[in-house]
Amino acid sequence: MGVPVARIRVLVVDDHRIFAESLAAALAAEPDVDVAAAGSGPAALRCLERAAAENRHYDVMLVDADLGVAAGARATAVPDRSGNVPVDGISLVAGVRSGRPSVRTVVLAERDDPARAALALQAGASGWVAKDCSLQRLLAVIRGVLRDETHLPAALLTGVLRELTTARRHRTESEQLVESLTPREREVLRCMVAGLGRKAVAERLFLSPHTVRTHMQNVLGKLGVHSTLAAVALARRAGVGPASPKESSGDVVERGGQLA
Repeated sequence: MGVPVARIRVLVVDDHRIFAESLAAALAAEPDVDVAAAGSGPAALRCLERAAAENRHYDVMLVDADLGVAAGARATAVPDRSGNVPVDGISLVAGVRSGRPSVRTVVLAERDDPARAALALQAGASGWVAKDCSLQRLLAVIRGVLRDETHLPAALLTGVLRELTTARRHRTESEQLVESLTPREREVLRCMVAGLGRKAVAERLFLSPHTVRTHMQNVLGKLGVHSTLAAVALARRAGVGPASPKESSGDVVERGGQLA
């Protein structure tokens, strides 16, 4: 009797149907690989949910870096499992990393892009691979990430490290600015990150609109920005998440956020 072969379950996510089906067929020819394909972020999430419900979990997800871009769509926020559906590849990686951390993700890209590769790693990807790489190379990456390895093309390594170093420096600077805020100003900032306007912030924190306006002006001044959008971007870099709908002024707590 032969020794049972451990199966690797792979999900290919690419909105170019011919590529997705061709890659899935090539991977399925391997004796230890089971593979399925999905044509969009929402379809991928449905596959993951269905597999979990049937107690059969995917091990690796291969994601097109430009998922959804051909249709002119790009997600603007990191998704979660409460109804915010990701569109582009990087956001899908972040959403799956948050909701299903056991699934390793590898981004498939048509071109070298250190900035986007760095974003993918920050989102939780374990690898960045060129779409025109050999099948043997892709299989080596798939098996490698299951051993907790991180895979990047050698030509991208210097650029990615530079991007990550820059991002870390910006995050540190942003964190220092956020720390200069008072607890109440941080509450207001988190409400701003949640997309609440002045009136909604006033109702949430039981303050007058005039007081909220003063707090918002103080927040902008201390952060050194001139608009709410800039303040929200800086807050995100510092890891400040949005205020939860269930939170009130008495139970607001700081939570780490994710890159958008």
